Amino acid sequence: MSTWSPTSWKTKPITQDVRYEVQKEVEEVVAELGRLPPLVTSWEVERLRELVAEAQQGRRFLLQGGDCAESLSDCRPDIITNRQKIILQMSLVLIHGGHRPVIRVGRIAGQYAKPRSKPTETRGGVELPSYFGDLVNRPEFTPEARRADPRLMLDCYHHAAMTLNFVRSLSDGGFADVHHPEYWDLSFFQQAAVPGELREEYEQTTRKLSEALRFMEALGERTVADLTRVDFYTSHEGLNLHYESAQTRQVPWRQGWYDLTTHLPWIGERTRALDGAHVEFFRGIRNPVGVKLGPSVSPADAVRLAEQLNPDNEPGKLVLITRMGAQKVADALPPVVEAMRRAGRLVLWVCDPMHGNTVSTSSGIKTRNFDDVLHEVERSFDVHEQLGSYLGGVHFELTGEDVTECMGGAVGITEKDLERNYATLCDPRLNYRQALEMSFRIARRMSRLPRAPRP
Repeated sequence: MSTWSPTSWKTKPITQDVRYEVQKEVEEVVAELGRLPPLVTSWEVERLRELVAEAQQGRRFLLQGGDCAESLSDCRPDIITNRQKIILQMSLVLIHGGHRPVIRVGRIAGQYAKPRSKPTETRGGVELPSYFGDLVNRPEFTPEARRADPRLMLDCYHHAAMTLNFVRSLSDGGFADVHHPEYWDLSFFQQAAVPGELREEYEQTTRKLSEALRFMEALGERTVADLTRVDFYTSHEGLNLHYESAQTRQVPWRQGWYDLTTHLPWIGERTRALDGAHVEFFRGIRNPVGVKLGPSVSPADAVRLAEQLNPDNEPGKLVLITRMGAQKVADALPPVVEAMRRAGRLVLWVCDPMHGNTVSTSSGIKTRNFDDVLHEVERSFDVHEQLGSYLGGVHFELTGEDVTECMGGAVGITEKDLERNYATLCDPRLNYRQALEMSFRIARRMSRLPRAPRP
């Protein structure tokens, strides 16, 4: 394999390339980013690798969630708090159902770039570049806004730093109300659409969780925040390699290179070409790396990806995020899992049930159906159990806000409700109540899993 460096990706073909007009501007921004402090630390990255390695053994479960594409305008305390709150609440439900610790990973503090199916879009006979996220250009449909601006990389860096600072403050201070399920908004469980048996199961889980947390407080004479304080990790799709490589560096007393824009970067379905720039870049860093795999991936290519991204087959390095679709997962997933098993590759299997289940309504609005999302998760659990494997995580596009972007769930959002608060810049997200209900449904399925193996 050829010699790697943080810029060796430039010798490879690149998909979803950012077309900057003035190369000197890009070089100046990259140099400035390289002089700024890292957003995350190498010891946080190494700790996450240890946790991912344990999840690969079935001893932990990974919950990854957040916005489809962060906006600079969303760098606000209420929005950040609500995003972190829903992930923490979901994780407590999953811990209760799955009987194993949960690794909390947010699509946050860096999810500013978004791949697009077409490089341009046309409105009213006017063709302009597509919106690729605030890291690249702006959503307004004007030539000025859609121009790829390298200075946006600096804007996103600074907003990511502010977001991370607040997230860490929240984690250090503890979310008292998060650890008291009786304060959660569970009113949607009373909807007529929720069967009585399922409603009672939700309420019983909530009671047990409250009792367990109170018992921990009484036993230790410490607050639940102290007892359950956890690390919170960040992730984003590493689409813009100028941004990623600018913050990639070696650190004292450690070997190798670290991408210090985030803890867990991932490669998208559209950028995972074996001979492409993204695989070239991410094969050389110490971070755990995710790869999205859609239903078109061949088992042989999946194995080759694993070999390139983790040639020494190190534990904790590779996360395979499958996004097959509810109708295809039962047929498309087993050959890939079997091929990886036969090759002896160490991977963490994670299900992304969002991207394979995007549909458009009769009026052209992109949406997803709650039942399809849940169905793909449940079928993925079934496939892994049947093959003696382990589904070790889930990956959601979600928000802590009361948006109306996905249909279904106990909240009963229908097609006619979508325009009430459809706020996403790109893809539809589960809202707070749908995400929390999803965690209860997944926990119900996880309760049937064997107990986590001991170290």
